[in-house]
Amino acid sequence: MGIFPRRRKPAVDTDGLGVNLIALRLDAGDAAPAHSTVVVFNAGGHARRAAAGKVACEPGELALCFHPGPYTVHLAPFAAAPEWGLRLRFVVDVGNPRVTQQRFDLYLYSEMAERLELEAFRVSAQAALQTELAQGALDLPPCTTLEEWHAFRAGLNQLLYTRFGVTVDDCVPVDLGDQVDYADVLKARAAEAAAQADTVADTPRAAERDPAANAEPALHTLSTAASDGVVVQRPLATASSAAAPIAHQDSFGLRRLFLELPGLSRDLRLLVLPEGTLIFQQHQALLLRVGMAALNVNTMPSLAWAAPDQPLAYAEQSRRTTQTLLAVQALDEAWALLARFQRADHAQWPALLEEADRICANLETGLAFRRAPHVPRTEPSL
Repeated sequence: MGIFPRRRKPAVDTDGLGVNLIALRLDAGDAAPAHSTVVVFNAGGHARRAAAGKVACEPGELALCFHPGPYTVHLAPFAAAPEWGLRLRFVVDVGNPRVTQQRFDLYLYSEMAERLELEAFRVSAQAALQTELAQGALDLPPCTTLEEWHAFRAGLNQLLYTRFGVTVDDCVPVDLGDQVDYADVLKARAAEAAAQADTVADTPRAAERDPAANAEPALHTLSTAASDGVVVQRPLATASSAAAPIAHQDSFGLRRLFLELPGLSRDLRLLVLPEGTLIFQQHQALLLRVGMAALNVNTMPSLAWAAPDQPLAYAEQSRRTTQTLLAVQALDEAWALLARFQRADHAQWPALLEEADRICANLETGLAFRRAPHVPRTEPSL
């Protein structure tokens, strides 16, 4: 009779996709724009790609949509010189049929919230580049020669493909002096540090007023089950900001470790090793350590509880979250090291294996301190 008309689901906002928006989440029945690619993840985290059009996914599946680009961003290789940059143009290539999981799909599933903005990706790529340059893994000296530039480009291309799954199409140096004011950059850094300090100071007082608010993060989550039956809560908001609740940061970091460590171990196993028993043994030991770290993450205890029916104090939760973030930092360094392994000749393997030993030690230490049980303090008796 038309008295109770059926409400239609509002169309998803795809404005900016392919311009300032790389990817976004879709629901069943949404229409993916033309020239885009749909990625559907099942309950076990396995992905399949589909053409643009109406999204069809089963209950419990997660659908994402991305535009392959090209995209252009400006990166500042050195934080101390923001006026000097690189104009980077990149694309998302078609799926590689030789691998079971595309690296870009894993990046979206592990690190993307509802939307992946181009600016957010630029910040992540810039941080990865600055870290590699600071550690000496990439070299970009003043008055760079043509050979040095080609070596830098090769390392940058491999880094972004291994870490994010994107392909660099072009990269040229540019002068960002008319776009960046160094004084404004310093003011922004000071304001951000002050805001983070205020947040850290206010959060314990808020936790004391409402202890339940910190026991469980106020997040909308999506349950995803792994192939071994472990259920993970997928946060639908980013946790990269230091001002985010510590429970949010901890769950986001542990989820990244849970999803990415198996993929990292698989790619390390596929490396072509130089001849020699010693390198083979060291490579096997590296795979064992990464596998044990993944097992450690899969059985990580809860953040909010010291024991059954004993909530953990906020200071101890903050300490545990800090260790989780240190483990995630080691994970990012491991992806960058994998890019160096893939380009290394036989003479570079011993030095890279020493670097892998350092990264694994940091990863294991962070996870060990995150797992460490809480020991209550006892007052000395008189």
